[in-house]
Amino acid sequence: MTQRHKFRKSISRAVGPTVALIAVLAMIGYIIFGPTGLYAWGDYGQSVEKKRVILSELTKKQNELQNRVNLLGRQRVDPDLADEYVREKLGVMHPDEIAIPMDPAEKPAAPAPKADGQR
Repeated sequence: MTQRHKFRKSISRAVGPTVALIAVLAMIGYIIFGPTGLYAWGDYGQSVEKKRVILSELTKKQNELQNRVNLLGRQRVDPDLADEYVREKLGVMHPDEIAIPMDPAEKPAAPAPKADGQR
């Protein structure tokens, strides 16, 4: 056997295990660094917390909208809400009216006590 033949034979024997080793290393890398790997688990916890905050905000908004739907129900309509809704949607306001938007969480301040005998 010539030197060149021995070298080719040893190279051909090493190709199989080398390809297998590269495949195993690629799989291990994917397990650690892949989109569902070990490093991604930490991001999942943060993502879940963000989604819970968004879900609570959306649930609050849904409850507010459900309350408006209940107030505009066919059996019993809240007159103030119906008036507000019609004026807002149709844009029917007198020229001398002023719309003052109020935060629904704020309560109007109690009127100041009047002086003796004054109205």
